[in-house]
Amino acid sequence: MSVKPVKAISIIGLMPQLDEVIKFCGDSCSFQPDDAMSFYSDTKNFVPLNDKNPYSQPIQQLKNTCELAGFKLEYTKADQVKDSESDVLAYLMKFVDETDKMISRKLLIEQETDECKRSIEQVEHFTGCDIDFTEISDCKYITPNFGRLPKESYEKLSEFSSNQYAIFFPFTNDETHYWGAYFTIPEQKNEIDRIFSSLFFERLEVPPIAGKPDDYMRTLQTKLKELDEKLKNEQNMIDEFWKTERQKCLAYYTKLEEMDSYNEIKRFAYRYHKSFILVGWIPADKEKLFTEKLDTINSVEYSLIDSKDVRNQTPPVILKNPPFIRRYEFYVKMYGLPCHNEIDPTAFVAFTYTLFFGIMFGDAGQGLVVALIGALMYKFKKVEIGKILVPCGIMGMIFGFLYGSVFGFEELLTPVHQKLFGTQGKLIEVMEPDSINLIIYGSVAIGIVTIAIAMLVNIVSSLKRRDYESAFFGANGVSGFVFYVSLVAGLICQMMLGIEIMNVAYILCLIVLPLILIFLREPLGKLAEGKKNWKPESWGEYCMQSFFEVFEICLSYVTNTMSFLRVGAYILVHAGMMLVVFTLAEMVGGPVGYTLILIIGNGIVMALEALLVAIQVLRLDYYEIFSRFYIGEGRPFIPVTAKKLK
Repeated sequence: MSVKPVKAISIIGLMPQLDEVIKFCGDSCSFQPDDAMSFYSDTKNFVPLNDKNPYSQPIQQLKNTCELAGFKLEYTKADQVKDSESDVLAYLMKFVDETDKMISRKLLIEQETDECKRSIEQVEHFTGCDIDFTEISDCKYITPNFGRLPKESYEKLSEFSSNQYAIFFPFTNDETHYWGAYFTIPEQKNEIDRIFSSLFFERLEVPPIAGKPDDYMRTLQTKLKELDEKLKNEQNMIDEFWKTERQKCLAYYTKLEEMDSYNEIKRFAYRYHKSFILVGWIPADKEKLFTEKLDTINSVEYSLIDSKDVRNQTPPVILKNPPFIRRYEFYVKMYGLPCHNEIDPTAFVAFTYTLFFGIMFGDAGQGLVVALIGALMYKFKKVEIGKILVPCGIMGMIFGFLYGSVFGFEELLTPVHQKLFGTQGKLIEVMEPDSINLIIYGSVAIGIVTIAIAMLVNIVSSLKRRDYESAFFGANGVSGFVFYVSLVAGLICQMMLGIEIMNVAYILCLIVLPLILIFLREPLGKLAEGKKNWKPESWGEYCMQSFFEVFEICLSYVTNTMSFLRVGAYILVHAGMMLVVFTLAEMVGGPVGYTLILIIGNGIVMALEALLVAIQVLRLDYYEIFSRFYIGEGRPFIPVTAKKLK
């Protein structure tokens, strides 16, 4: 339950060995390169390697070709590929070339097919007429105009009877239009075109029909069948080619992606005279294995530095958690990874999130359903939050049992409680006034304990980061912890237990003094860190600013504590919502209606409440807990090979 340590490694060798070193670093699956310029103070002789990536263009060409051909590229084992880089590139370029030729032939056939289909679609409007279109096209003094005319416009043609050439010859018709032609002579062309334009005539570019339309239609249909057969044969050739070459192509493609990934490392390398310098990070537990293999490369030297000793750098972070806690890394990563010198909050999130969800979503039946849904979500859809819903649903079942609630039936477990706990009724009667008070006080108590624990975590985390101001004098440091715990303990003893401990000494030492330390936290923190310029530039400005900050801190203690009232509120909300469901079911009446309303009501309440509780618990973790000790500005450890192939 911590951040896994990493080490910075600096590798220096002769330029001819660079490719071998890069391949080794990629094969190790445990090397994350970094900018060497930021690790050395004297970098005036460092020259970046601006070599062009020779693999990016072939990879893109292969992907584009395979996408057009419908080939699915996926990673496979590339260990069997023993060919050189040039042979891999030569094979894949040949594969692309042959595939492109087949695709081109297929596209030409598809283009012919589309043209043939368009011709059929146009000619079919003129079938059934016993006219030889060849004779029409041979006319020198008459120009045919083929198209369609709205039926309303066809009826208006009689209005132009004064012009003997304003005649439309329909061939076929549908619900809205007549399809046919009108004819013009040179002397009347402009006038006739104007008339038909006013009648919304739509001209159609008819293909050159040889002979009668019916005969030409049969010719087109025969041609379409031939094109379909050609297209089918061409597709069969493509499929057979992929079936033959698939395994080899995928292996070579994986090898090419691997080489491309390794080449990414070269972007971080620098030339230093005749040598190269490469800097990166490796997990501390991989050091022995990494260096043993690196020792086998001639003319290469290296040095290792612990991440805690690296200055002005941000080491990458590897989280190390057991399987149950690991699932909650999803929420931590949403907020931000911990820094290398920061406490990993995943375990804290796992405990608080699961506990608070169970308390707020206390129903044995609905908790079981949520757990099952979460398991199915992860098993079939690999949704990360599904793994989190399983323990949350189980915790909801546990608290549902304690509340005696099963799908809203509040008395179902009463006999079990009476036998197990020796109570007259249920262990916790949620809607009883005494229980409501207990739930409210319990929610506040949970908030107090959680905030106090978060402060203790902040003290440890701040000391780990050597941030003494935050550790000793911050609002969530030792001073804040003493003030908060002393104030809460004093109020509880004074007002609820009748123990008068808040005397003058108690108030001055445990309440006033911590507030003064918080007020002076900036100069005191600088003094603790041994800084000479610990004094503020202006004491008046500092005091005014610190006064309002301390006032805001005191208010935040109250509001943050009261924020945990939502834990108890959702217990009451659940009981109230289910009471409404049962009231509606009784109003409907009848066994069928009653059962149906209960099922629908449980589904709605469960979905709505699960969503709201999940959000509210996450809010408590992020705003009331993380804000006290967590920075979350770390960067993930991503080995070069892992980002694509592993």
